[in-house]
Amino acid sequence: MKRVLSLLVFVLLLNGCDDGNLIQEDIDFEDVTTQSCTDNNLIYKLNDKEALILDIPSTSFTTEPSATDTPTIIDISSTNRVVYRLYNGTVSTDNICETIPAATPYVTEQWSATAGKIQIFTTAVKTVNTTTNSTRITGYNHNIVFKNITFATTNGNQVYETFAFGDYVTTATTLPLLFDETVEKCSSSNLVYNYTTSEALMLNIDPSLIVNEVTPLNTPRTGIIGTTKNILTYRLFSGLLTSSYFCNTTTPTTPSVSQEWNGVAGVTGTSGIIEVTTTTNGPGNYKHTIIIKKATLKKGTNSFLLGDSFTYGVLLTSN
Repeated sequence: MKRVLSLLVFVLLLNGCDDGNLIQEDIDFEDVTTQSCTDNNLIYKLNDKEALILDIPSTSFTTEPSATDTPTIIDISSTNRVVYRLYNGTVSTDNICETIPAATPYVTEQWSATAGKIQIFTTAVKTVNTTTNSTRITGYNHNIVFKNITFATTNGNQVYETFAFGDYVTTATTLPLLFDETVEKCSSSNLVYNYTTSEALMLNIDPSLIVNEVTPLNTPRTGIIGTTKNILTYRLFSGLLTSSYFCNTTTPTTPSVSQEWNGVAGVTGTSGIIEVTTTTNGPGNYKHTIIIKKATLKKGTNSFLLGDSFTYGVLLTSN
């Protein structure tokens, strides 16, 4: 009798260890790192023998942070797919991204989502320069949650009211901000500008800040960024930028603007401060050093800080 019982226990243990055909009724990938394929729109998570795959257009991931409680919501469909797979061995990237997937391990169970919503809440990823107190946007974090998702399984439908996929990070276009100290001014307007071959920082300056008179020591002329004067604009271009772009009655259409950021209106003595220090630069010539302090640039719901003190550049004038 003891021999029979021992054999029965042994058989049960063998069946319990064969998890290659086991359906995982409770799947959880929230704490697993998100990966993506380079040649298609697949983003995925791998957890030992399990894979959770999301196939949606890359345009679904915006470069604008989501407003409070207003995520992007996408219907699960034949073009916005969610698939769960169970393999008979440890799964790797080669099983997901390769045109011809690796032969092993092979899929023992697949669930395809047939209904539900994909909810994406986006925030900007910023780096902080602790020396200048400036910030720069380096990427965007997309927190993905499935709502009321229904998986079709071999044993019927599996429904999750809330299923956290987790975070997926995309990179941001770098804004160079690599200006030299030379600032130009249009003769027909109050526009001063600093530019490179790919970017421009323009300031429609209050003319009272540019005067051919030496400023007293440590007493620069000051103003604040506004919407009618001292208007600050940053543009990133997708073509070659030259000086001919500026000082026109109408803004040229080429090179095309890929990004435009606008200075946030300043608060006197607190933020968005423009300081101009004027010194002589030879007989009848003047040197105006323009500093921008604690300014914020904004595009849509995105923003970043120029820093505590950003040297806009030097404008040379004469009587």
